Amino acid sequence: MKIFLGSDHAGFNLKQAVFAYLAKNGYNVEDVGAKTLDPDDDYPQFAYQATVKLLGSEDKDPRAILICGSGQGMCIAANRVRGIRASVVWDAHEAKVTREDNDSNVLCLPARVLEKDPQAAYGIVETWLSTPFSGATRHIRRIKEIEDIYG
Repeated sequence: MKIFLGSDHAGFNLKQAVFAYLAKNGYNVEDVGAKTLDPDDDYPQFAYQATVKLLGSEDKDPRAILICGSGQGMCIAANRVRGIRASVVWDAHEAKVTREDNDSNVLCLPARVLEKDPQAAYGIVETWLSTPFSGATRHIRRIKEIEDIYG
């Protein structure tokens, strides 16, 4: 599984920790930026970089993890890209549900909530990465409706 990891300045430190966690645990992870801590950078560029790479990947199940202060900005920006199903997640339960029900392919983490407890972030990431989409008919139908309505 290829994972594209991005953050703005507010998520930079947590991104560094998540990158180390993923690499240590054998995941194929690519840091799409920010590469340096720059308080003037903007999250939309990193959300776009990660989502374009995800959609262009030849990997069987590519994913992206995006981190900003609240997770919300990254999520809004990522969901503007057709084919992206991004979710802001604060706990492992929501990570599991968004994978099972929504086939989420982008995880957005709120650094201001999780940077104080990187272990919680690692648990969310691990749950999200290891939970398969349920494939339930109703969930497939709903995902198709989103694509049909919003393109």
